[in-house]
Amino acid sequence: MSIKINFLPDNVTVDGEVGEPLLDVAERAGVSIPTGCLMGTCHACTVELEDGEVIRACITVVPPGKDQLTIHLFSDPTW
Repeated sequence: MSIKINFLPDNVTVDGEVGEPLLDVAERAGVSIPTGCLMGTCHACTVELEDGEVIRACITVVPPGKDQLTIHLFSDPTW
């Protein structure tokens, strides 16, 4: 099952499969999410969902039970 994933602030939308890593979806969409450790501990890949929940994209997959997902990207000059 696929859902629409919208990356802000660039307003890029792409289909993502439930269970697919968010970093893979972002890469396919041409959206750059910084990474560091790829284990969630360095917080380089921190993004915010439309409901305000802060997640780490490197350890998060496309969730089931949604029709769409909006991801707000942060701009961190250290990464």
